[in-house]
Amino acid sequence: MRFFQRRKKGNLPQLAAAKPGGTQDALTAGIHDNVQKIKNIYRDCIDVVFRSFQIAGNTSAVLIYINGLVNMEEINENVLRPLMNQHSSGGQGATPAGQLSVTGLLEQQLTVAKVNKVQTIDECIQSIASGNPVLLVDGQSEGFALGLSKWEKRAIEEPVAESVIRGPREGFIESLETNLSLLRRRIRSPLLKTKSVTLGKYTKTEVVICYMEGIAPEAFVAETEKRLGRIELDGVLETGYLEELIEDHPYSPFPQVLNTERSDVAIASLLEGRIVIVQDGSPFVLVMPVSFYSLLQSSEDYYQRTLISTLIRWLRYLFLLMSLLLPSIYIAILTFHQEMIPTSLLLTVAASRERVPFPALVEALIMEIVFEALREAGVRLPKQTGAAVSIVGALVIGQAAVQAGLVSAPMIMIVALTGIASFAVPRFTAGIALRMLRFPMMFLAGSLGLLGIMLGVLLILIHMASLRSLGVPYLNAHVPNTDHKAKDVLARTPWWKLNASPRVNERRNERQG
Repeated sequence: MRFFQRRKKGNLPQLAAAKPGGTQDALTAGIHDNVQKIKNIYRDCIDVVFRSFQIAGNTSAVLIYINGLVNMEEINENVLRPLMNQHSSGGQGATPAGQLSVTGLLEQQLTVAKVNKVQTIDECIQSIASGNPVLLVDGQSEGFALGLSKWEKRAIEEPVAESVIRGPREGFIESLETNLSLLRRRIRSPLLKTKSVTLGKYTKTEVVICYMEGIAPEAFVAETEKRLGRIELDGVLETGYLEELIEDHPYSPFPQVLNTERSDVAIASLLEGRIVIVQDGSPFVLVMPVSFYSLLQSSEDYYQRTLISTLIRWLRYLFLLMSLLLPSIYIAILTFHQEMIPTSLLLTVAASRERVPFPALVEALIMEIVFEALREAGVRLPKQTGAAVSIVGALVIGQAAVQAGLVSAPMIMIVALTGIASFAVPRFTAGIALRMLRFPMMFLAGSLGLLGIMLGVLLILIHMASLRSLGVPYLNAHVPNTDHKAKDVLARTPWWKLNASPRVNERRNERQG
């Protein structure tokens, strides 16, 4: 399979871990030297705590952590209390302070489930920054990163932008561990693999590649790792950074990576052999490869009955064409092809446009720009007032524009139908692509009529046919030898007719009797 190779000047180096403080020094047996190096790195940081104490009364130890990122109750109960109360001599099971060893420290004293050894100053800094306290003991040339991170996080709730009538209500949140647990809770197979990558010179953002071993092609996994490995940024704050950097054609208006907040969408994608990318700090996960048709499908299609889902899917395709072509068709017919309009309707339209001083193209551009402005204002305004401002603004501005003679009433209706049709596209990124392409289509219709519309549609189809998503053709369902994939494009085929899993059993579910 041929994969897209990003053009670059020279060879892009692999992502190198940033070196906080510019040091890769190994830890030494002298605790004071280690602590001083870490203090120099974290100078002027009042939230970094260096908790010094004595083990068994005569062995120095320091616990280093960041306030607000650790579980203080577990530190007190499972670290400080057992270590400080350890007797230096006497008593069954007691360990003399002078004979402290790594094994004894881990197995006899620390009552923490997750403990990792750290060998260098850099590893200590990374663990502390991740919320895992680091314990340094005098006489030990290695430290211990304790899995006691804890911070405030949002509760799991239904995604606002991807709501459904029937289906799971669980959505991803900003916690990487919680998001991975949502996947593991639904896919209880060890074939679900997760590979971690750290991106961002300063943010040290953890990104996890998820896939199903044996279902996802190995070439997909290798290509995803390769593309993530080429990323060099100071910080990665959202999966939108990654989406723009790993997609095949960054200048195309069509999205080649699916982003979703719904856990069931990510799980279904994994079972279909796709790659899911989860980033710490973002509630959106990335899914690739995707096709254009998958962007027009909703997770609810597979929870409703077949006939209902098929009908809704046909409506989506109709609304997609309306969102892209309805203003252009109106402009072309009104400007070049008036003979296609019935006489009575033509007289009505002509009467409504009698006071309008602009041609149909300018009229449509004015209303489309105003509509996009109202839509953007409704998104940015507070939730309590956003919807009211959008609806009232559209009604008032539309009525005032008609009365002022700036636009005609039919144009108001065309723009309103176009806006409603664009809302029916289930994926926001796909809807944006149609909104962008609507304007050049209007210019083609205003200059060449229906011939310009046909030319624009052909150019769009040629462009889509040239696109790739992780090396897979964007119009994958219509390429040769993929008839079985086309079953789930125009109609939602019943589960017992689909060749892909899940299936109830190897046989069709036949009606009894």
